[in-house]
Formats: sequence, structure tokens, C-alpha cells
Amino acid sequence: MVQQVTKGIKISVETHFEGTFYKDYKIQYAFGYTVTIENQSKDLVQLEARAWTILDALDHEKIVAGEGVIGKKPILQPGDSYTYSSGCLLGAPFGAMSGYYKMINLETHKSFNVAIPTFRLNAPFAMN
Repeated sequence: MVQQVTKGIKISVETHFEGTFYKDYKIQYAFGYTVTIENQSKDLVQLEARAWTILDALDHEKIVAGEGVIGKKPILQPGDSYTYSSGCLLGAPFGAMSGYYKMINLETHKSFNVAIPTFRLNAPFAMN
């Protein structure tokens, strides 16, 4: 698990390998990840958007950005946490993801970015 705190918002990420399959005659490696967003600040905040950089061992880079996470824009009271799971496909058995969440302080109406720590995606059969 990797963790990072930015402006009182703690991000924790756990990953797992889900398997391989073929898509368009190319092998794909499926990975899942679970993110917990914990509001350790004293402010009421809301997640508005996310931006990811996904990189695989073949140096393919994909940028993914959009509103909310899995179709939701959770509001977090101080001390609250929100957990969700998602996944990605890579063209190689190794890779990494990083990015940020755009949050808004609902008391001051100021937006700020919260770093998502870089986390590795590794297929266990490909490791030493």
C-alpha cells in the first residue's frame, strides 16, 4: 500500500493483478486498485475531478481525466473517508499510475489539488 497526505487529505492505494486476456489480437494485463480518500483536515471538502497518468513498461503513456470517481463526487466531513475500486489495462506486465484529485473546500469555495502517490502495477508471475 502507498499513502500520501496533501493539505490534510490522505490518499491510500492498494493494487492487485486480475489476469490476462487478448483484445484485438494483443495481450492485455488487467490490474485493479482500491483508493481510500480520508479527510484529516478540519474542513468540509468535495472531490470534483481526477487526472491520471498511466505508464506501462513498454513506455506507453495514457492520460485519463474526468469528473468525479466512478461517477461520484463524494463530500467528506472532517474525519470521513471514501473508498472506491477501479482498474486499468496495460500492454505489459509492469506499470505505474499517478495523478491528482481536484478537490474543493466547501467552506471557502477554493479548489485545490491532492496528489495521488505513484503506485506500481506488477503481475506476480513476471517478478523475480
